[in-house]
Amino acid sequence: MRLTKYTDYGIRVLIHLGTSDGELGSIPEIARTFDISQDHLKKVVQDLSAAGFIESVRGRNGGIRLARQPDEINLGSVLRHTERLDELVECAACPVAPACGLPPILAEASAAFAAVFDKYTVGDLVRRRPELRLLLGSA
Repeated sequence: MRLTKYTDYGIRVLIHLGTSDGELGSIPEIARTFDISQDHLKKVVQDLSAAGFIESVRGRNGGIRLARQPDEINLGSVLRHTERLDELVECAACPVAPACGLPPILAEASAAFAAVFDKYTVGDLVRRRPELRLLLGSA
């Protein structure tokens, strides 16, 4: 299985914010750090915010931060939100769909894939916080 860039960028945002100890981050800062388009990152951040993974603070000194502690943000939840695991293959228009055995296999594979992510949190991704902060340029 392969993650979309959307999920990749979402996880990068969570890692960046997970190293900040609650301090506000910004889209331009994260975009610069990972060399990602700000416009694309805005969409990802809006979506993660609407889903309750991060929170936006408006105003002159605003920014973004994790909505919960890193250990409380499950990667399986993030994955299920950003990926459409139930849409791996478009079966509805297929003429053999009513009798095909592929959909349950895909469902099982997706569940197994997500189950691995369910074992981990953002906290697991940022355990080596000092090293990550150095690499992110925020030490």
